[in-house]
Amino acid sequence: MRTIHHYIKNKTGFVLFAAVLFWLKTYLSYQLEFNLGVQGTLQELILFINPLSIPLLLFSFTLFIKGEKKSKLTLLFIYLLLTLLLYSNIMYYREFTDFLTVGTIVGSGNVSGGLFASSLALFKPQDLLYWGDFLFLAVYAFKTKRSDSTEKATKLKPILVLTSAILLFVGNLTLAEIDRPQLLTRTFDRNYIVKYLGINFYAGYDSYKTLQNNQIKASADESDMSTVLNYVQEHHAQPDPDMFGSIAGKNLIYIELESIQQFLIDYQLEDENGELQEVMPFVNQLFNDEATHSFNNFFHQTGQGKTSDAEMLAENSLYGLAQGGAFSQVGSENTFQSASKILEAEQDYTSAVFHGNVGSFWNRNDTYQSMGVDYFFDSGFYNMDEGRTMEYGLKDKLFFQESVQYLEQLPQPFYTKFLTVTHHFPFPLDEANATFPKADTNDETINNFFVTAHYMDEAIEEFFNYLKESGLYEDSVFVLYGDHYGISDMRNPSLAPLLDKYSMNWDAYDNAMMQRVPFMIHIPGETNGQIHEEFASQTDILPTVLHLLGIETQDYTFMGTDVFSPEHDPIVPLRNGNIITPKYTIIGQTIYNTETGELLRNLSGEELKEIDDIKTHASAELAASDSILMKDLLRFYTPEVLKTAEETEYSYINQLSHLRNELNQSTTLIEQNNGQTTAPLYETNAPENNNEELDQPVDLENQMIEKIQP
Repeated sequence: MRTIHHYIKNKTGFVLFAAVLFWLKTYLSYQLEFNLGVQGTLQELILFINPLSIPLLLFSFTLFIKGEKKSKLTLLFIYLLLTLLLYSNIMYYREFTDFLTVGTIVGSGNVSGGLFASSLALFKPQDLLYWGDFLFLAVYAFKTKRSDSTEKATKLKPILVLTSAILLFVGNLTLAEIDRPQLLTRTFDRNYIVKYLGINFYAGYDSYKTLQNNQIKASADESDMSTVLNYVQEHHAQPDPDMFGSIAGKNLIYIELESIQQFLIDYQLEDENGELQEVMPFVNQLFNDEATHSFNNFFHQTGQGKTSDAEMLAENSLYGLAQGGAFSQVGSENTFQSASKILEAEQDYTSAVFHGNVGSFWNRNDTYQSMGVDYFFDSGFYNMDEGRTMEYGLKDKLFFQESVQYLEQLPQPFYTKFLTVTHHFPFPLDEANATFPKADTNDETINNFFVTAHYMDEAIEEFFNYLKESGLYEDSVFVLYGDHYGISDMRNPSLAPLLDKYSMNWDAYDNAMMQRVPFMIHIPGETNGQIHEEFASQTDILPTVLHLLGIETQDYTFMGTDVFSPEHDPIVPLRNGNIITPKYTIIGQTIYNTETGELLRNLSGEELKEIDDIKTHASAELAASDSILMKDLLRFYTPEVLKTAEETEYSYINQLSHLRNELNQSTTLIEQNNGQTTAPLYETNAPENNNEELDQPVDLENQMIEKIQP
């Protein structure tokens, strides 16, 4: 102890001692307070080292301050601010299972109302540890006197400490990128940034992104919106009068098919006995059913936001951003003309999203509130015990089964979205659930791809069986769509032989065609369904569904058009700048014949003019969408029907209490069933359930209490 005391009496030793104290305190809080989803030795190592570099970097600057007293006071002030930041996040996380953002602090009353007012209730005895070290450091700093002799010949020490802190951070960032590539460019989740780079880095990064977005927004004015509106009005397609209003009053059930590509539809894989097995027999049945309008030239338009981009496209008819995820970057603060808001204002729909992953992933908690989603059932509302989950959340069969206890309590008509996760790269599945043969290629990811796709198919079939048994099926319309590719361009050549193509001949055109994903609108009772050859994309989902419901869309700012309209726009801009039309596939400066895949050379002047017009159109559409999101332009323009919509404060923490108040409404399924739950009607072969049935009604009050407890 004397040696330690002697060493930390000088400025450099004191800085290092303070950095180690804060490092250990932060790591302790990681273990006690936050659920960061750490898996494997490498992630454990990253979590251990990430709290050190930023405090050491900040503390090292005090070594350049002349005078021991000023140096120590400055360090203590920085230490106090970092402690306050850490503790505020601890308290906030206990109640909201998320980390503070700048928008939360300076925006609405979430912090003052949700954090400080409940701080006493959230206090724990261990909290004394988070402040005790600061008090100890402060007392120690001024009860000890520095010996000047210990600082002789140490002119380079401040630079060495500063350099060490920078090198530590670079090493931390390198390890993070190894385990989670594109961590900062895609910005998956606040949890991820804290887990990989630390809570202090996250606070700085969030502040930087907020400032960057605010500067872009501050430069915008109503004239920018006028430019967008001109494009939207010119681009609008009138509805088909025979289809307009054909599903009015029906419940809407969206199922986002994780990583499902069009080539899986009707695909048969040869097993080890040489027999052909349908990969997705139930989805195939839906796709080919006379009650379904299906599209086999439908393309995803997602970017780095992947699944969340698909939600942005389907919910708002807007693209994701060119870089990063729109949900993460602008979802918390932006104004939206979302499906949830429009359906509630136009036809009094209740909206809900179901997702068996944490609500902070892709910033869904905040974004759904901005989009006016009434209810969001994330992992906190499901049984997430060991063996029931995978990296991206609850397994699909268990997810659908547990979701019905909430679905049956939603007032009808409702608009719901179910986000599947099991069929997600790299497509692992435990042996008990793997009931379909693997493919036989040299790429294990491709081999597993078909196994998890089949599992998803079974999960959806079980869900549909329940809906038919419960009586919801006939009163609902189903919108199923693939969110993005599952097999990447890099792996496509290995997949080629399974598609009766040669790997050596695989080219950019083939990659572009692999961006097709399924899209189907299943309408129970419909007899005129068919497979449409029309070229369409994810921006087209919202205007199409609204027209089917009998809602005019000319006043809304959509990038897509109604697929059933005679005026439908068949030009499909992809987020990466490629463009696909029925005639041309445009990849940079290379042009292919879309129908044949032939590389087009020696184009005529007329053809070049036609292609140039297509590029101009696609560029204008992407620019309009980016302008809306990055400049938050919809704050300058509100359609009349949304002006009269009631302002609602959304809080998914207390939503079960609100849902409980809806139980006496005769429009809920459970009330129509005389107050009895329909959950026992759900049948699943999920091995995790051990044949247990959900035969008890949901105790909403107790479940609400469990949800809000830290």
